[in-house]
Amino acid sequence: MVAGAGALYIADFVSWPAAYVTMAALMLVGIVTVLVISEPQVAFDPSTVMREERVVRAMEKYAHLSRRGRALIGWFLGAVVGPFVDFFARNGLMALVILAFISLYRLTDITLGVMAYPFYIDLGFSKSEIASVTKIYGVFMTIAGAILGGVAVVRFGIMRPLLLGGVLAGLTNLLFAIMAKTGPDLGFFMVAISADNLTSGFAGTVFIAYLSSLCNVAYTATQYALFSSLMSLPGRFLGGFSGVVVDAAGYVDFFLYTALAALPAIFLLLFLMRRANADAPPVAAAEPR
Repeated sequence: MVAGAGALYIADFVSWPAAYVTMAALMLVGIVTVLVISEPQVAFDPSTVMREERVVRAMEKYAHLSRRGRALIGWFLGAVVGPFVDFFARNGLMALVILAFISLYRLTDITLGVMAYPFYIDLGFSKSEIASVTKIYGVFMTIAGAILGGVAVVRFGIMRPLLLGGVLAGLTNLLFAIMAKTGPDLGFFMVAISADNLTSGFAGTVFIAYLSSLCNVAYTATQYALFSSLMSLPGRFLGGFSGVVVDAAGYVDFFLYTALAALPAIFLLLFLMRRANADAPPVAAAEPR
């Protein structure tokens, strides 16, 4: 609400430089927090301990190096090599499918988001209207969606809500295609934001639960950094060409393209779900009384 609506309000009533200076100053909150909190305790499972022991044995090859050189190599093996080896050791070749799915799941949302604010401006909405609808009202819709996502994970597990979130992410993009046709209707703008932010909160929460389930607690930082980077990289890359697509085809076709971008992730998720069901141990039949 501060970085979104607040920045737009400041830009509308003061200036863009004042908005950027204010946002830069507020970054101090995160910096100070990192400096004052302590490192969490981490419990290692037996398989992780064995891999860490291999790292220690591998370090014996570099005993001739300086202390700083050994420290650098030890950090690289433990913080970079170990997490990758652990992830592929636990998942085998399916790790490649999982990484492909992670890179595509939020593609539709991220690609749309790049052109969202230019679209609102081109429709004729003011910065204050955009701030009020997307960053005040929309935030509460996102929170509501996040709560629904958390409840769904507890009730149904991760995979089925993940599939629902992927389908809804594509469908809600169609509302923006309709809005591009209808023009600056504030009521329909709120409907589109309601659906999009509810879906974003829902899918985002479930997706975070999924990414967390893939991490070994001993390597959470590196593994989650890998997953979250893959999550945003394709969308950011393709989003760089969004303006070209809009100039060439218009907003309606652009939003249709972003809706279709949800299909590859949905197909990969269906494959992962089918593979998980095939690998699951059979449930023993109940004995007759």
